[in-house]
Amino acid sequence: MARALLVIDMLRDFLDEDGALSIGDARQIIRNVAKRTEEWRSSGNPVIYILDRHLPDDAEFKMFPPHCLAGERGGEVVDELAPREGDIRIYKRRYSAFFGTDLDLTLRELGVTEVELAGVCTQICVLYTAADASMLNYEVTVRRECVASFDEKAHEFALQEMEKTLGVKVL
Repeated sequence: MARALLVIDMLRDFLDEDGALSIGDARQIIRNVAKRTEEWRSSGNPVIYILDRHLPDDAEFKMFPPHCLAGERGGEVVDELAPREGDIRIYKRRYSAFFGTDLDLTLRELGVTEVELAGVCTQICVLYTAADASMLNYEVTVRRECVASFDEKAHEFALQEMEKTLGVKVL
């Protein structure tokens, strides 16, 4: 069974203290996700970066402040997690990494049947990516120490929802 790590939105606008949608103190999640990416790379499994990238008038900005604008610093991966040669980058404009992207095609071409999700924000992009992955019959794993949010209650709800409703393996 082929596996892939999806590194979701580990971008400056979410992880820098002055980012547009900062989760606050991001040092620990950055360290945890960096450790997982190294483990995945050393095992030869693909690391796929899912990158939020918006246009200036994106409909999402009716709910959230402008963030991760194409070509701007806020949409860049934090330095500690910079993609390396061989890593795959997939850009998205909606919560789910599957919606309007070629993620499913990419995973199928790689023979992937199991994905592990890491990143932010737990109750938004991680949850909706987990839902679509589950609906597409991927086995999904999420490690608590590798996801985070700016809203702790919503973070906990999303972890429970993934586990109890979607069948995600939450470790």
